[in-house]
Amino acid sequence: MTHYSTFLADVVYYPLNDFGPAMKGMIIGGLGIFHVFIAQFAIGGGLLMCYFQWLAMTNREPHARQFLDGFYRVLVMISFVVGAVTGVAMWFTSIQISPVTIGLMIDQFHWLWATEWTFFCLEVGAGYAFYRYAKHLNDKARLTLLVFYAAAAWMSLFWINGILAFQLTPGGWHEDNSALWAGFFNPTFFPTLLFRTVTCMVIASLAACVVINAMPGLQREDRRRLILRCAHFMVTIVLMPVFGLWFLAMIPADSRSWVMGGSITMTMFANIAIGATLLIGGYAVIGLFMQRLYINGATATLLLALAFGATAGGEFVREGVRKPFTIRKELYSNSITAKNHDDPTAKGSVAYLRKHGSVSADPYPVRNAEKYPNDQIVLGEKVFRFQCSICHTMKGANGLEHLTGAWDEDMLRKNIAKLQQLKTFMPPFSGTPTELEALVQRILWSSEGEPDTWEPTDDPAVLASIQKWLDEAGTAPGWPKSLAKSK
Repeated sequence: MTHYSTFLADVVYYPLNDFGPAMKGMIIGGLGIFHVFIAQFAIGGGLLMCYFQWLAMTNREPHARQFLDGFYRVLVMISFVVGAVTGVAMWFTSIQISPVTIGLMIDQFHWLWATEWTFFCLEVGAGYAFYRYAKHLNDKARLTLLVFYAAAAWMSLFWINGILAFQLTPGGWHEDNSALWAGFFNPTFFPTLLFRTVTCMVIASLAACVVINAMPGLQREDRRRLILRCAHFMVTIVLMPVFGLWFLAMIPADSRSWVMGGSITMTMFANIAIGATLLIGGYAVIGLFMQRLYINGATATLLLALAFGATAGGEFVREGVRKPFTIRKELYSNSITAKNHDDPTAKGSVAYLRKHGSVSADPYPVRNAEKYPNDQIVLGEKVFRFQCSICHTMKGANGLEHLTGAWDEDMLRKNIAKLQQLKTFMPPFSGTPTELEALVQRILWSSEGEPDTWEPTDDPAVLASIQKWLDEAGTAPGWPKSLAKSK
């Protein structure tokens, strides 16, 4: 295994794609939410089909086999096809948007990712074998294939969960970057694994209710009986608060503070996820399991849509609570090294970049450089591209022109210099005073409508003030004072 310090021994530049007014995080976030929802449907679907195959074998449900044949065609069409396409798209967008982060994770966990891939291959093989030959097999062989499919799908979740949970809580890996298993079996591994398992079961059950209502040749009572069987899986939703609170207790105090009111956006999305889950849980437990009500296709679809909303809110929070890092205390959200931040001899550190420049060695030219009025604005565009563009646009979503629109010139300089103190979920500015001034002028030029001429600024007193503010801010993350001891 390549040691972390070797992997990030220098500043690494990559050609990054530009999505125009769409924030890069919106692209990968939206795609990721859709992929996660489909993947969880596939995992829960495997477990649900094992249950219905057992019902068919024991003659507990006369229409179990008919349900299986119809449900599995939907599962293959959606999870195998759409899931596979979005999975590839996730890799494609990840390497365009955050190549350093994904590269470090592959470098550290390549054998575990390869193990996950073997289970994925088993999942696909068993799934297609069932799809092709299920009608020609006896019940025991059908159940065997479904067990292989369900177990392989869940084991795929097992490996991926550890790698994703590692980003927020690296555990002992943070102290010893060769401690693979300490990073994998990290503090949030088990709460997130169990939470996701329940989520998979609920999503699959809700999707099954939609399928049951679309199946031809069934009487209302037949549909009702199949739906009530699905409700047995749905009631596991009562465990979600336990696993959710467990996860909340295991994450760092500053991350927990974002959810508990420190960031209104994250608090709002967390409440959306909780509210949607409560609505689904209430209907599943009281309406279906206790009162044994019938659920029609429209209501089932609405509940499935609520489940998608809960997934979206939960995934947004999971990504958001890592800020200002993509890998806690190791990489900032803009892929600048957070470790050894105060060591000016450590290439890639904040202190090093403040001395030598963050884009002085960037080999990639600015696109359409001729449209910028002077070299200072071109430099500001390179700084924006390297340090800001992962989370911001200039004019579109989360645009700097809007966020800083009420600041005057000196406020821009001071606020960017002390960025991690202004907003503690932001990484520190990692460049020279000259680069910071170039970024300020780039923002101002954009805010003024991008005029054809723009006078460059080179006042030594201004650069000295910027350096003073950078020194005052320091190179460390901006921990809230109330949480500084727990960082």
